[in-house]
Amino acid sequence: MTPKVGVINAGAWGTAVAKQIAQKGIEVQMWDFMESVVEDININHANTKYLPGVKLPPTLTASTDIVEVGEGKDFIIIATPSLYLVNTVKKLLDVDGIREGKTLVGVISKGFIPTASGPKLILNVLEDYFPGFYRDNIVYIAGPSHAEEVARNKFTGLISSCKNGKNSIKFRELLNSKSLIVFSSFDVVGVQTCAAVKNIIAIAFGILDAFKEQSPLFGDNTESLLLAAGLNEIQTLGQALGATHPETFTSISGVGDLDVTCRSIHGRNRRFGQDIINKNILENFTDIDDLIKNISKIGYLAEGAVAAKYVKQIIDDHKLKLPISSMVYSIINKEISPENAICALVGNSMELMGTGDKD
Repeated sequence: MTPKVGVINAGAWGTAVAKQIAQKGIEVQMWDFMESVVEDININHANTKYLPGVKLPPTLTASTDIVEVGEGKDFIIIATPSLYLVNTVKKLLDVDGIREGKTLVGVISKGFIPTASGPKLILNVLEDYFPGFYRDNIVYIAGPSHAEEVARNKFTGLISSCKNGKNSIKFRELLNSKSLIVFSSFDVVGVQTCAAVKNIIAIAFGILDAFKEQSPLFGDNTESLLLAAGLNEIQTLGQALGATHPETFTSISGVGDLDVTCRSIHGRNRRFGQDIINKNILENFTDIDDLIKNISKIGYLAEGAVAAKYVKQIIDDHKLKLPISSMVYSIINKEISPENAICALVGNSMELMGTGDKD
């Protein structure tokens, strides 16, 4: 029996994943609040706003009615950015299929969500909203996967993680295609941490990349040092939050996703880091809270800027030493200039690589 699939949010990543499924002959319906995006998908079989130049299959349609998209689906994939995730999910809780726990739910959003008890990983929060059946049954999907390449069928690998291995396998089978290979994992915390924190490291990489063009002190060796130290930070934070499998961080969800996010021309967080130096983009904001509140003014979504705020709170709560993540937060919060931050970080190079210690 051919499954019915709904994808929530027709941004670049949601559309790319929906296309991968739909081009296998499976009917996929997307939700988006923007009528122009929905009309473009339905009439032109395109998403010009987010994926220009990509032709979408006729089996992929869209609607501005989130209840219509959610009802009666075998699979729902949530692609809403973390900033807006909870408000979007609340609209799905009472639709047929989810109310009875019949619909399998997967999440491809990245980041942390603020709560009264501090920032939490996405699935921790969603499990508090969805019916009890969904606890330990929601699937989290991530990996080195820029939407621009996935949508153009560039060969890509993903991780489908869930504490319920059967659900992980069901999403793996849904997503597997000639150009997309999906692996299973039980380490939901580790995979989520990798997906969120790599965006912070990519901002630092972009800052360094801009300095590399200006200074003879920085080169490819420096960038590799940053990547290695950044991976240490991701693993340290993941372990503090309860990651269960060390190999998560040396797999495609860890080192793979970090590498492509930092080095790819498609990386928005790397671009944001470059723009901090080359375009002085932070001058338009008073601090990190002002930036998050007005993030649309940037012109693209740098999710690492949002994650930096919440990771800093986790760092303080757990008394961790994560110098790169702390540096990115301090720069965006306008506590220190990028130039002074980089000099301080390089000057404390031993601390840079010793990210596993607590105070």
